[in-house]
Amino acid sequence: MTLQIALLFIIVAAALIFFSTEWIPPDVVALGVLLALILTGLLPPEKAFSGFGSDAVVMIFGLFVLTSALSRTGVIDMAGRLILRHVGADENRLLIVVMGSTALLSTFISNTASTAFFLPLVLGISEKLRVSASRLLMPLAFSAVLASSVTLISTSTNIVISGLLVQYKMEPMGMFEITPVGLPILIAGLIYMLVVGRRLMPVRGHPDDLIADFGKRLYLTELVILPGSPLIGKTISESGLGRDLDLTVLWLVRGKERHRYLVPKAQEILETGDELLVEGKREEILKIKEKTGIEIKADYKLSDPQFKTEEMSLVEAVLLPRSSLLGRTLKEARFRHEYGVQVLALYRHGESLFRKISEIPLRVGDVLLLQGHRSRIARISRMERDNLLHVLGTLSLEPPNMRRAPIAIFIFVGALAASAFNLVSLPVALLLGVFMAFLTRCVTPARAYRDVEWRVLILIGSMLGLGIAMQHTGAAQFLAEKIVAWTGEAHPVWLLTGFFFLAVVLTQPMSNQAAAIVVVPVAIQTALHLGLNPRTFAMIIAVAASTSYITPLEPACLMVYGPGGYRFTDFVKVGSLMTLIVYGISIFLVPWVWPL
Repeated sequence: MTLQIALLFIIVAAALIFFSTEWIPPDVVALGVLLALILTGLLPPEKAFSGFGSDAVVMIFGLFVLTSALSRTGVIDMAGRLILRHVGADENRLLIVVMGSTALLSTFISNTASTAFFLPLVLGISEKLRVSASRLLMPLAFSAVLASSVTLISTSTNIVISGLLVQYKMEPMGMFEITPVGLPILIAGLIYMLVVGRRLMPVRGHPDDLIADFGKRLYLTELVILPGSPLIGKTISESGLGRDLDLTVLWLVRGKERHRYLVPKAQEILETGDELLVEGKREEILKIKEKTGIEIKADYKLSDPQFKTEEMSLVEAVLLPRSSLLGRTLKEARFRHEYGVQVLALYRHGESLFRKISEIPLRVGDVLLLQGHRSRIARISRMERDNLLHVLGTLSLEPPNMRRAPIAIFIFVGALAASAFNLVSLPVALLLGVFMAFLTRCVTPARAYRDVEWRVLILIGSMLGLGIAMQHTGAAQFLAEKIVAWTGEAHPVWLLTGFFFLAVVLTQPMSNQAAAIVVVPVAIQTALHLGLNPRTFAMIIAVAASTSYITPLEPACLMVYGPGGYRFTDFVKVGSLMTLIVYGISIFLVPWVWPL
């Protein structure tokens, strides 16, 4: 072992410690690893920074932008509602549908692309079902990776290994040659995630966390049925308020007698002027503005011309201690008259409210959804020093551009199809998609760049530098030689085992393709030297190079790492047993399909 290799192993060990403890954010750790490699001379800067221009970084950037385009045009919301209508609120059924669909798609396109396709759908569904996204996103990523060994085109790693076989005068890998091994692995992996893996996963980012995104909170607001509304004569269940807008009707007020139904009947027929007290998330409440025939009845009356101008702003504001509003209702405080701002909805942590929002005495921590002229909102912001309200931030009033939804779908599907049929590489296809999304105004560059998870891109680009260092310093070759030395006299199955776990270890910091390129030639040469079947070794490495479950450094796993609120150790906990299952199946089936 050279000094360079020893120093590299020390850096890797330190990185693993920081990754597992998360004393420092993972993207900062990865950046520190890259700087350490440069400053110690283990990697020249021009090679170290090449990871940021790699296919993986370009692909994930493109997928983030295209996902933003799908979201801005309402495609994600429509698809999520369609899935929800079929799976209902059953988490088990939802997991089966998501994992099965992802695995099927990943059989024919890259696992990164299939993960990107389902990621925004799963996030939207988790919000609607009030289920922690962490319960769904890891199964999504794992099901995509599990399908990598089903067909030749499931992953580019198989294509790389097929090319290496040709270089050694062997037949290339057939389209379904690896299926007898990959399909049992896929089935066993899906069963494991449904039965065992889900029990090991954390529950994070629950919608009731007070400091989390207030867009996931359930607000209380009031609606009024306008004259001529298409909802007149329909029942509450037929109105689509629950099905299309995900709103819960708490009670109904009708006419001067003001009959109240704390739990209105689903068959109650709506009439002109009916007032409905409903509960729902911020985004769903704002969609009411797009639905004809109903309107938000904010505080007193909404038909004020000043709120129809482009200067209108929307904010969330929390009630502060010692506020003059404490203990008073909005009606008593004459809130709209005093401040010129409408209260669209009210959220109170941990409570369900069954009264008109204008009649609810306000408490510390209540969150109000405010709408009004920008100057009026600015005035409230300046009043924070008077302990009135603390404005949490300005929200977008721009509704989804549904007219461009077909264009966004065509661009996304077209990009994936262009790659699947080998017209262009996946990175090029995705960048073409990004360009077309900008050109057709499905999403603006400014909005798309805000939606990009830049921390993920920094993490990937930096860790790819570590993979390059493994090759540059000879550390990967050193490990391969040690495997041969330790298992050379043992049964060939132990030699297969050694190469399997070597590929698994190397594929964590390195790309799957790079790990295969390093290990396959050594394994083939070893097999030829010992008089064994080299194809057996190539196939088990093809499986092992896609066994990326014990760290979140696989691109598909990185995509869910942030949205799921995961930690490095979560993947170790769930992925370690998955890795052993994959090993157990492959070490039995590979020598049987391709005899030693």
